[in-house]
Amino acid sequence: MTFSNTRISLIKTGKKHFLPLLLLADEQESMIDRYLDKGDLYAMFGNDGDLIAVAVVTDGTDGVCELKNLAVAPEYQHQGYGRRMVDFLCNRYKDNYNIMQVGTGDSMITIGFYESCGFVVSHIVKDFFIINYDHAIIEDGHRLKDMVYLKKTIG
Repeated sequence: MTFSNTRISLIKTGKKHFLPLLLLADEQESMIDRYLDKGDLYAMFGNDGDLIAVAVVTDGTDGVCELKNLAVAPEYQHQGYGRRMVDFLCNRYKDNYNIMQVGTGDSMITIGFYESCGFVVSHIVKDFFIINYDHAIIEDGHRLKDMVYLKKTIG
């Protein structure tokens, strides 16, 4: 799919090449390793070839797919590229899945972004970041503790 100044490509090989950007959304490489090879990696590029954003979607059960990682390069943040990627992915997966879910930290900035994209809070996994990460993750001055799952009907 092409936007006026971008193109989104499915990346089948060399996924680890995108690790620096993936780490913006998920700070621990061992956690990314749990889903990167199992998931579909998409990369958004500008007309000049610059890498703008990446996202990983994994296959779920019962008609649910999961957006595991969405990261926008810092110089492109707050310009609508994240929303463009989410819209692309929802459209891409709507024929095979009924629901897309995403898990994110208990940060109002990130939760607000997904809510603005049409997601609603589904459930919370208490202490996820404390149990599963080897270091404290701070976002917007707040230590992430719980994983908040949001979902959106796409199909």
